[in-house]
Amino acid sequence: MKIGKKDIEYIAHLSRIELSETEKETFVSQLSDIISYIEKLNRLNTESVKPMSCAINATNVFREDILTSSLSLEEAQLNAPAANGVFFKVPKVIE
Repeated sequence: MKIGKKDIEYIAHLSRIELSETEKETFVSQLSDIISYIEKLNRLNTESVKPMSCAINATNVFREDILTSSLSLEEAQLNAPAANGVFFKVPKVIE
């Protein structure tokens, strides 16, 4: 697949960005290189490669849940700009 200047202009239009002629030429070159590399990868035989979710051998490290005391209501509301009893007052966001 060949990327042309019209493709870059179309993508720029969809992205709502303005590009100079120099930038368009740069992006044509860069995207063409990316597409050609992806086409090269698509030609690889991956029949014997198992699907994986992560490229490195990673394991989760879990810790035990330890019950600790939490903040009191007064401590939690110390940095609140406004409070009403046990509630935090926040600006209305729905009209």
